[in-house]
Amino acid sequence: MRKKYVVLVVDAQGGGLGRQLIMNIRKELPDMHIIAVGTNCMATNNMLKAGADEAATGENSIRVAGKKADFIIGPIGMMIADAMLGEITPGIATSIAQAHAKRILIPFSNCDNYIAGVSDFSMSTLIEDAIRQLKKHLTDSV
Repeated sequence: MRKKYVVLVVDAQGGGLGRQLIMNIRKELPDMHIIAVGTNCMATNNMLKAGADEAATGENSIRVAGKKADFIIGPIGMMIADAMLGEITPGIATSIAQAHAKRILIPFSNCDNYIAGVSDFSMSTLIEDAIRQLKKHLTDSV
């Protein structure tokens, strides 16, 4: 029996990136179990509406869900304490960095963090690449 992989999608602020990630994962990998965790209830609700199997909000939820996840996908800011207008606590950043999951980070250069060498791609281009990376890692682990 093939393992059902778990992907944790983390987002902050309005959850727009997480919503789009979940809709694309559902379209490309419909059997993937998706856990959505937002740093606030608006982000969580938007990701749940997009089709997440489970959803929760807050720092402890990220810590707990990170233990279940095979993959964690979200903006690179989720690994930088105080990023995203302060929504990323040091505990969130540490939980994600220490999780035993494969991380797929979306490289947005915002909130006072610039990622050298990364072009200013559109959100849809970055999401397409994140899904491509997820598929690649799934294929590599089979």
